[in-house]
Amino acid sequence: MKTYIDHLVVMAKTLEQGVHWCEETLGITPEAGGTHPQYGTHNRLFKIATPGHPLAYLELIAVDPGARGPANPKARRWFDMDDAAVQAAVATEPRLVHFVVNTDDIRAARIALSAQGIERGPALPASRHSRKGLLQWQITVRDDGQRLFNGALPTLIQWGKPGDAEPLRLHPRNSLPRSGVTLQSIAICHPTAEKLQAAFDAIGLTGIAIDQNQADIVATLKTPRGVVQLHSQGV
Repeated sequence: MKTYIDHLVVMAKTLEQGVHWCEETLGITPEAGGTHPQYGTHNRLFKIATPGHPLAYLELIAVDPGARGPANPKARRWFDMDDAAVQAAVATEPRLVHFVVNTDDIRAARIALSAQGIERGPALPASRHSRKGLLQWQITVRDDGQRLFNGALPTLIQWGKPGDAEPLRLHPRNSLPRSGVTLQSIAICHPTAEKLQAAFDAIGLTGIAIDQNQADIVATLKTPRGVVQLHSQGV
């Protein structure tokens, strides 16, 4: 099983707020993204890949005011986007809330986490249209929408349809231009650091420092504005 950082998730109250934040904080304007009708959200994207994180991009995501909400009325939006505390945290400024890791075997990764007593959620098919064609992927989303561990346990994603010979052919890294922003590192602080480390080991995720402390995800970015650190602040 191969597991790599796929993307950071920064939630905004609105995409307009998020774009303004990107321009002021990072010195760039994110690229157009798309909509996710099954969850009533939409996004903007930009590449942050480096040799150490070759797939990495940043997703700026917000509730789509023109959408009906989750297709399943009993389901909640992914990434805790319906959670009142998360919504309050991003009301005035976008916030890093989560990250997603790419795996070449999402079923095996889910089983590995389950063996650790962690239910990451079913692997659901998802898609959106892009300029390069239809992006398709499988992603773990719990019915309650929870990220778990204050967002520090990554969501799992496997790109392409099951059995695709080239599952990463339409991955955003191949269509997004260089943004001038690069991911230098991700670090995690959490009161249950030992349990998180065991989960990371189980899915083959390496290169992320985990310390026992108050919950926080820290992403260090090199940007046109200099080095910028994004914090989740335990939300």
